Amino acid sequence: MQDIQAQQAFQRLLTIMDELREQCPWDKKQTIDTLRPLTIEEMYELTDAIMDKDWKGIKEELGDVMLHVAFYAKIGAEQQQFTMEEVLNGICDKLVARHPHIYADVTVRDEEDVKRNWEQLKMKEGKTSVLSGVPKSLSALIKSSRIQEKAAKIGFDWPNINPVWNKVEEEMSELKEAVAFKEQDDIEEELGDVLFSLVNYARFLNVDPDTALEKTNRKFMRRFQYMEKVAAEKGLQLNSMDLAQMDELWNEAKAVERQ
Repeated sequence: MQDIQAQQAFQRLLTIMDELREQCPWDKKQTIDTLRPLTIEEMYELTDAIMDKDWKGIKEELGDVMLHVAFYAKIGAEQQQFTMEEVLNGICDKLVARHPHIYADVTVRDEEDVKRNWEQLKMKEGKTSVLSGVPKSLSALIKSSRIQEKAAKIGFDWPNINPVWNKVEEEMSELKEAVAFKEQDDIEEELGDVLFSLVNYARFLNVDPDTALEKTNRKFMRRFQYMEKVAAEKGLQLNSMDLAQMDELWNEAKAVERQ
């Protein structure tokens, strides 16, 4: 019954999309290029809701993402490039082909076997590089994580975590040396190497570096905004306080969070 209701709801979305494309002045004008930045914004709003564990927000943002999927499929059909049916069958066919341990006679031991098989199957589909599936538009932090994951799946990886940390220390030493010589291009390159090596270390710790950094961003913002609030209650502004006074408020903010 739920499957039927979901199908009916999906068809309702497609019908509404058809009507908007025919009748709404704004919807008529949209192209894949004008939709692209809006789609990126919707995806970030979805990830915000996920970070906040806001299930109501997740539900709403998923609806917005589904709208964009329907919009692109509508434009694709208008341009005689593809239909929604082809989009859906395409992902269904891909999932079946890349899960032979479910739909064929391949045996896997764990999720790592599944990941390795996935990459091998993608290469058989015509990919020329294991890194070709990494989107160019990904943020640099997420992109470095995905690059390292994919390289590791074919065995290009450290044997354990110890040399990974040694690599971090090596890159830090090279960064310090570049800073000492004040060569800006070298500093930029070495800082990039430090960040890349830290992302790799995070992978060995089973920590998503982007999520970890975002949590730290949010923690800093909470504490800084607490400082602003307390300063305002005292009739002060942070830019009129010295560093010692601001440090005192910062430590107070940390103590409040711990409580």
